[in-house]
Amino acid sequence: MSTIADYYDLSRIRPEVQAVLNRLNELGPTFAARAKGIDVDATFPVENYKDLAAEGFLTLTVPEEFGGHGFSLGEYAMCGAEIGKYCGATALTFNMHNSSMMWSRFMYELPNLTEADRAAFAPLRERQFRRAVAEQGIYSQPISEAGQNWTSKPAQTNCRKVDGGWLINGFKKFASLAGYCDYYSIVCTEHFEGQEPRHEDTMIFVVPKDAPGLSVQGTWDPLGMRGTNSRDLVLKDVFVSEDDLMMPRGLFIKTLPHWPHMMATLSPTYMGLAQGAYDFTVAYLRGEVAGQPAADRRMFGTKRIAVGRMYARLANMRALWWQAFMEAQGMPSKAQVLRMYAAQYNVMEGVQEIAALAIRTCGGQSMLKSMPLERMYRDSRCGALMLPYTSEIMEDYLSVLTLYDTDELDQAPGDEGGARSSLWRGESGSLKGLR
Repeated sequence: MSTIADYYDLSRIRPEVQAVLNRLNELGPTFAARAKGIDVDATFPVENYKDLAAEGFLTLTVPEEFGGHGFSLGEYAMCGAEIGKYCGATALTFNMHNSSMMWSRFMYELPNLTEADRAAFAPLRERQFRRAVAEQGIYSQPISEAGQNWTSKPAQTNCRKVDGGWLINGFKKFASLAGYCDYYSIVCTEHFEGQEPRHEDTMIFVVPKDAPGLSVQGTWDPLGMRGTNSRDLVLKDVFVSEDDLMMPRGLFIKTLPHWPHMMATLSPTYMGLAQGAYDFTVAYLRGEVAGQPAADRRMFGTKRIAVGRMYARLANMRALWWQAFMEAQGMPSKAQVLRMYAAQYNVMEGVQEIAALAIRTCGGQSMLKSMPLERMYRDSRCGALMLPYTSEIMEDYLSVLTLYDTDELDQAPGDEGGARSSLWRGESGSLKGLR
């Protein structure tokens, strides 16, 4: 299995980050050994989470003053990719949890927040950080809703003001960690009598797993990423108060225009999967896969050429991906956003290419379910269709941003379907007029 020295310039990575990356690689073989059972049974990787919690890795992006590691977004992304080499479902759900920590961390640090915003935000984020550090609480962040791109129109899940708080009603699809987390980060739209729902009225609340009116329903039997346990979450008159806000009203929806890299954090999982598929292929051709005959297959020129192609694709993907995440920041430039969109697209498409080439190169044995490559191949197919940055949306965004100036974006053709609501729009930070 590869090490971080094989694909990172270690002189550019802080020693404390290297220590976490190395420790994740020490845990990795245990995660890989559990991955088959997790996949076959579509069960949540509970034991992997116990190991991650014991190491303190559920608080990587929590600020140090609250007991976390204080990692940057890029440093966190490298950690997610290392987990993804061994178990895609663990890495993907690990990101769902950490996204809630990142929202509380990085949105608070935006330079354009008012003092009133920060004053209201400070106690809310402190509450989430304490839960994650002291309780080792696990968060789920279900956003997707069946039938629409959640960035195109306001969230269908809604809340209405009542005495002492709000009542939430709605439905979340693909609620990863459902039934296994301690808290759900619920994005919803506040509704008002006589007024159409608006993005500006987006709210985000933290709902405990045992809140009255909240239930997990349905089954989970997908092609890949079977261990995420992404079942349906139903909310019926779930009561929340001011104390349950994750951030003040109006701030979460600004993540897309002001901190767009935070919506690309599914890609570390797939960057890791691509590395894992490559590593397996090398080990297989060298006759070093445990449980398999020690047959040296390197004499076949066609296989050597295929592995060279895989490495070239992988190195290309990682170089762009690493740059995009290491330069991630609030209020990014157009160049930074373009690199991030391109990295997202290349990783989600490239992982499928590498996994497919790995199976072709290793041959018929690799298709057996007893081999990890078959699972990696199925898992690799899932990333390109995950909102808000699907491959189709990335193709559109890249085409628009490369051909139109930021002041022309609202008039660029092809926006009839509304997917461009999540498109970065320059210094104004507009989201279809939202500021």
